[in-house]
Amino acid sequence: MQKILIVEDDEKLCRELEVFLEKNGYQTEGLKHFDNVAEDILRSNSHLVLLDINLPRTDGTFVCREVRRTSDIPVIMITSRNTELDELLSMNCGADDFVTKPFHPQILLARIAAVIKRVYKEAPQLEQIDCGSFILDITKGTVKVKGGGADAGGAVKEGCVELTKNEQKILLCLAKKRQSIVTRDEIISSLWDSEMFVDDNTLTVNVNRLRAKLEETGIKDAILTKRGQGYLLV
Repeated sequence: MQKILIVEDDEKLCRELEVFLEKNGYQTEGLKHFDNVAEDILRSNSHLVLLDINLPRTDGTFVCREVRRTSDIPVIMITSRNTELDELLSMNCGADDFVTKPFHPQILLARIAAVIKRVYKEAPQLEQIDCGSFILDITKGTVKVKGGGADAGGAVKEGCVELTKNEQKILLCLAKKRQSIVTRDEIISSLWDSEMFVDDNTLTVNVNRLRAKLEETGIKDAILTKRGQGYLLV
């Protein structure tokens, strides 16, 4: 589990970030004292740092420079001042990204995932995932019932259905944690990219379309709704 260190002197915001990030699969630690921030960051063994620019008795950009002397740990700067100067200072001190308060939690989550992916390099993507009664073919963007597939000309045969980009991402997110509940926030985060922001209503529409496509191949009740929690692939 990846650990995120939150260096934020606003206790309420720090706690909110801890709860939100933990719900989305991260381990968190909120820094409580700000006398030796750079040293505390280096000792934390974290995978990423959320670092406020305005800290008691010190400055986030100075802290980032100190950390960069000996460590390449990813740093996302947080500021309440939406100015180009703050963004420039953040980049010049070695930060990996920059967000401005107030920020949408899903956007922050997507920024964190993007930085971690870039720095730590994810393992090569699987080509297919066995989901029990059917196969999710990631390279072709299809779901096929075992024994179904596509013919030599690429036409979809009975028992095989093509997915949209969003439908494939949703099913992949569920398949990776098959038999476990995946929160709506986790799925929305996996769908978000620089070209599109997916909200709660859009997710519901996409899940319903995905269910309908699965039923076309005879796969019924594969995606369960857990009210107030998320979805479950069975």
